[in-house]
Amino acid sequence: MTPYTPVPGTAPAIHGLLVDDDELYLRTLQRSLARKGLETVTASDIASALMLARQQPPAFALIDLKLGAESGLALIQPLRALREDMRILLVTGYASIATAVEAIKLGADDYLPKPATVPMILRALGEEDDGPADDGDLEPPDAMTPISRLQWEHIQQAMHETGGNVSAAARLLGMHRRSLQRKLAKRPSPERDPSR
Repeated sequence: MTPYTPVPGTAPAIHGLLVDDDELYLRTLQRSLARKGLETVTASDIASALMLARQQPPAFALIDLKLGAESGLALIQPLRALREDMRILLVTGYASIATAVEAIKLGADDYLPKPATVPMILRALGEEDDGPADDGDLEPPDAMTPISRLQWEHIQQAMHETGGNVSAAARLLGMHRRSLQRKLAKRPSPERDPSR
């Protein structure tokens, strides 16, 4: 978690909040956005993100869907309550229409695939990217999200819709409870996933 420390006597930069449990991705994204004039603070979990946002409600928030055992969807409404005009972007390697719809229903402004490139983020924020292409900007993935990740995201969506009730989620997914429990125990490995 990085605190916000404004520089005295300077014009305020656009202040944002980046929330992701992948520390390397967070640092890389923060540096890339800083080169475009966007000042950000970072958090890797919901509690830290809310603490930082309460200290200074950001102009925008970029939230990963999967934050360890937590869902980034849980951050959308509390952040929106802190600042009505905040741009909230959900970023995920678990791309699915169901999650996109849920994020928008909860109040997110946009939904981006992970890793989201800086130009994609700037467009979603309504900012112009006038500068030259930066080799340090995050590159789009060269492969699609693996099926195992998509299935995992679909299961997580069912768990979210049923309030974490495994039996109800299994019914919703049309599978046996034990089968769902086995799938929940086998979280897809990030090493094999180029989108993480």
